[in-house]
Amino acid sequence: RPMLTTHALPRVIVDNNWEHEQVVLFCCFLSQGTLMPVIIHPLLPCLSEPDLEKGLEMRKWVLSGILASEETYLSHLEALLLPMKPLKAAATTSQPVLTQQQIETIFFKVPELYEIHKEFYDGLFPRVQQWSHHQCVGDLFQKLASQLGVYRAFVDNYEVAVETAEKCCQANAQFAEISEVFSSSKSQANRTSRGKPNSLLYKPVDRVTRSTLVLHDLLKHTPVNHPDHSLLQDALRISQNFLSSINEEITPRRQSMTVKKGEHRQLMKDSFLVELVEGARKLRHVFLFTDLFLCAKMKKQISGKSQQYDCKWYIPLADLTFHTLDESENAPNFPLVPDEELDAMKIKISQMKNEIQREKKANKGSKVIERLKKKLSEQESMLLLMSPNMAFRVHNRHGKSYVFLISSDYERAEWREIIREQQKKCFKSFSLTSLELQMLTNSCVKLQTVHNIPLTINKEDDESPGLYGFLNVIVHSATGLKQTSNLYCTLEVDSFGYFVNKAKTRVYRDTTEPNWNEEFEIELEGSQTLRILCYEKCYNKTKLTKDDAEITDKIMGKGQIQLEPQALQDKDWQRTVIAMNGIEVKLSMKFTSREFSLKRMPSRKQTGVFGVKIAIVTKRERSKVPYIVRQCVEEIERRGMEEVGIYRVSGVATDIQALKAAFDANNKDVSIMMSEMDVNAIAGTLKLYFRELPAPLFTDEFYPNFAEGIALSDPVAKESCMLNLLLSLPEPNLITFLFLLDHLKRIAEKEHINKMSLHNLATVFGPTLLRPSEKDSKIPTNPTQPITMADSWSLEVMSQVQVLLYFLQLETIPTPDSKRQSILFSTEV
Repeated sequence: RPMLTTHALPRVIVDNNWEHEQVVLFCCFLSQGTLMPVIIHPLLPCLSEPDLEKGLEMRKWVLSGILASEETYLSHLEALLLPMKPLKAAATTSQPVLTQQQIETIFFKVPELYEIHKEFYDGLFPRVQQWSHHQCVGDLFQKLASQLGVYRAFVDNYEVAVETAEKCCQANAQFAEISEVFSSSKSQANRTSRGKPNSLLYKPVDRVTRSTLVLHDLLKHTPVNHPDHSLLQDALRISQNFLSSINEEITPRRQSMTVKKGEHRQLMKDSFLVELVEGARKLRHVFLFTDLFLCAKMKKQISGKSQQYDCKWYIPLADLTFHTLDESENAPNFPLVPDEELDAMKIKISQMKNEIQREKKANKGSKVIERLKKKLSEQESMLLLMSPNMAFRVHNRHGKSYVFLISSDYERAEWREIIREQQKKCFKSFSLTSLELQMLTNSCVKLQTVHNIPLTINKEDDESPGLYGFLNVIVHSATGLKQTSNLYCTLEVDSFGYFVNKAKTRVYRDTTEPNWNEEFEIELEGSQTLRILCYEKCYNKTKLTKDDAEITDKIMGKGQIQLEPQALQDKDWQRTVIAMNGIEVKLSMKFTSREFSLKRMPSRKQTGVFGVKIAIVTKRERSKVPYIVRQCVEEIERRGMEEVGIYRVSGVATDIQALKAAFDANNKDVSIMMSEMDVNAIAGTLKLYFRELPAPLFTDEFYPNFAEGIALSDPVAKESCMLNLLLSLPEPNLITFLFLLDHLKRIAEKEHINKMSLHNLATVFGPTLLRPSEKDSKIPTNPTQPITMADSWSLEVMSQVQVLLYFLQLETIPTPDSKRQSILFSTEV
């Protein structure tokens, strides 16, 4: 059976600046040796109110295109049915062309498909002819989707039908002549397939593949409040589920190759991974087959030659074990890439993206843009190579051990699960001859399911760039566990092509139904996927060595959800359930774009401390540093200095809000509350205080100067500029910052335990201390050549991080006069 895919058609990008909006472009594409007419409509920009009428008009033209496509499809089905009646009549005579059984096999379900689409066409045609913007067609598409079961029967029979038709052509000259006529008489596009009846038999397969594309197009031009919208969404859901169910059955059969007579080796999973080879990181394409694990390297492509792989090594699954450091003293250590280097790569990537956007706006030549894209590809590849720091070790019980570096425990668990599942069926070891290995490696080109390294440069222009901003996630509860355990969850999101652990719930002890109800705020950087992993806490870690990069807690389940921009635009909480290995975890999510989340609000009150100017608070308290800052810092230094990920790991939102309310009310028992709370909640409260200041600690007035100062290339000029700017801040701002700066340096001194380097701390606090008001947000760029919002925010945040990191790395901060000297070393501080 042919593989069904929702990406069977080529994508053609049409410039939106057309003179006449009622444009329909016709072209042809080659599919399975058959030329097919395709209707491609102009892209519709995001609709504003004045454009609504224009958008609804576009809806009519999409439907007109669907009608034309249906008409062509019906003509193909008619061409198939044309010889069926005479063939059936001849089957009852003494000299039949085909037997009744052969006719039923070749033309299986074709009459039913014709009737279904004839009814759909007859229903749609008059509605498009009598068009109004209120016209509804969703019921027709929903009914069509509900009849996809007929297509399942057709697809299940497709291979047998094609095989029978080909055999009949070879055995019966009369049928071969008939098939040549009916395969070319109805369509000029089929002449290349003359004499091949499967060219027309493929039409229904191609049609069901395109069903989701048609519905996507129509939904794109149907307003959310239109009566058709929910009906079309339902039809799309049915179509997508249908294609998924078909593909699950087809994939293993397509991805198989014959090993010996009667045996098949199937590809189960493949992916790009980073292998550690003698201390160096190498990008590999790894393939898991039903009986072996193969590591390959992509050969350099020579112009005109097809893609090829070079096998580096393989392990039969019967010989494969998972190797951890505590099992071998000689296992290799691997160097971690400093966060500063990774962030420098991110800055370059953002700058290159902006440059490409500017060149496109300026209509520069394709050669310039291609050169920039090549540089961007190289930089993104380097980031993906350097970012993974979690070891995944495999061992050949008769040979060597191999180490891969991955960014997420999710992938590592995924690989282990599928390998262990396959090992249940593999009991014998074996070795491949050089010829067998060569044949297997060559087959990887055709069998691979992952074709591109996950770089943003490989994305289509119309693909989502991901979300930038903050995602609030409440982890409510889990059900479906069979026995009592100590349970916790972690949350991960993708960033620059790899996944990062962002939050961790508390451990809920001795239960089958944990109720965490914990809220976390997660920063998104072009993120498209949220992952959740559920663990059973293992308290017996006597065998665990400090050098072991692998965790020992058991993964009970894992799942993920796509972060769809349209679904998360609503500012209300979105509740969802993630199913994983029989366990269901309930979540709620709410997204705030960076554009809105980074806005500073003016002071709305004069009481309390949150959202009140720092000068007013210190004057009221008669202190140099606000009481809330001193209290939080003292508590964190008392019991949080060795907490892994302090300030990076999110605290429980309800605890943070309780502390906020206590500080605002000047509650005298706040210190008792803090002593009983998780230290991450206290760290979160301190960050929230600085974030909610109506003006940043570095002030709106000086922020543009700091951003320009940090960009200076001469180190002497940079230091003079940065120190003068710092010492020009208002006294409460300066003293509070220096107090916090000393605290952060003390945190970083314990980096070997808490994993918080100066750079990590700058990443957490930079945007919090320097984030400007919206009107003062400044990115060095040419205003006539705008850059994308997402990348401009990325550059601005990175600039804020660099400013704070600069001061964290300075050994001393000299003071220009005695007045300032007395302030800095005041006993009140």
